[in-house]
Amino acid sequence: MAVAIVPAAQPTAQAEPRRNAAAGADPANAPLRADKPGDAAPRPIPEPAVIAPERPDEATSVVPAAPSVPTPVIAAAPGASSPETVMPAPRDGGDAVQERIDAEARERAVELAKLESAEREAQRQAARQEAARVEAARQEAERVENARMEAERQEAARLAAAQLEAQRQEVARREAARLEAERQDAARLAAAQLEAQRQELARQEGARLEAQRQDAARLAAAQLEAQRQELARREAARLEAERQDAARLEVARKEAARVQAEQEEQARREARLRAIGRQLDEEAARREAASTAARSPSTLPLSLSTARRARLWGRTDANVELVQYAEAWARKIQFNTSVDTVRDVAKRPHTNPMVTVAIRSDGSVESVTFVLSSGVAEVDEAIRRIVESQRPYPAFPPALASEFDVIEIRRTWYFDSAVRLY
Repeated sequence: MAVAIVPAAQPTAQAEPRRNAAAGADPANAPLRADKPGDAAPRPIPEPAVIAPERPDEATSVVPAAPSVPTPVIAAAPGASSPETVMPAPRDGGDAVQERIDAEARERAVELAKLESAEREAQRQAARQEAARVEAARQEAERVENARMEAERQEAARLAAAQLEAQRQEVARREAARLEAERQDAARLAAAQLEAQRQELARQEGARLEAQRQDAARLAAAQLEAQRQELARREAARLEAERQDAARLEVARKEAARVQAEQEEQARREARLRAIGRQLDEEAARREAASTAARSPSTLPLSLSTARRARLWGRTDANVELVQYAEAWARKIQFNTSVDTVRDVAKRPHTNPMVTVAIRSDGSVESVTFVLSSGVAEVDEAIRRIVESQRPYPAFPPALASEFDVIEIRRTWYFDSAVRLY
């Protein structure tokens, strides 16, 4: 049995096109496409030349073969990424030479496959770099072109805007000149009209002022005459009033002197009457004291007996202590009467009553007599309650008590915001 070792097929010049075609068909070896449509595909990068080793002379080694082991054949197909290994049928392990040859063949096939894979990877990397460089150049050219076009567009827009602005300024200048001319014409016309109106108004104002001056002169003359007459009338009236006032004053002075004389006479008469009364009272008291032992004591109340009485019908009297006591009694009534009572009485229409209140020497109330009624029973009763509510009144001072047992005080009662005794 002879074992034949068939060497791997080496690539030839005819196999190069097939290899390039196979590499073009491989997706991993395909060149990168442009990012944008319309971009030109980069030129194909030629694969590096594959150096084919020289084919060794075919040699046939004849060794003793074991009939039970088939011959291993390792063949590399053209264009394949790795050699195909044909596993022979199991053979006898004693053939060391054949094992060594098979191992060397396998090692060479593996090395060839690694070399081919590395070459293809290098080609793909170079193709990717070239595609990236081409794309970057294309993008840069496109950016430069866009910048140039944008600059041209901006320049054209600036020129158009400048032209429009110049046209607008020219139109505005012409319009301003036209408006200025119209304004000047209108101003001249208005000035002429105003001058004519001013002259007319000045003429009318002069005529009006002259008429007013004449009217004012006439009116002033009339007013002066009226004032002169009024002053004369007032002076005459003043003199007449002074004369009448002097006459009235003289009459009043005489009346006051007469009244004063009458009052003095009345005071002297009352003083004489009081002195006579006191003398009579003293005599009566002495007679009463002398006959007290012979007579039984009087059972009549003090107000009806022969008590010494003082009557104060006004607010003046020769006895100062009597006037002071009556004023103190009136102040107590006026200051201590409640506001509600005064308000209730003031609401009722009535006549201001004149009331005589008799006060004993110990401050008790002997009687309340209405000389002039108010005409309203409720008002009269309210006055009685006011007099009774203020008891007891101050007792007579010693000097006053030595002279009088009862003092009769007559006053007129007025009700408004408070009670007032006059």
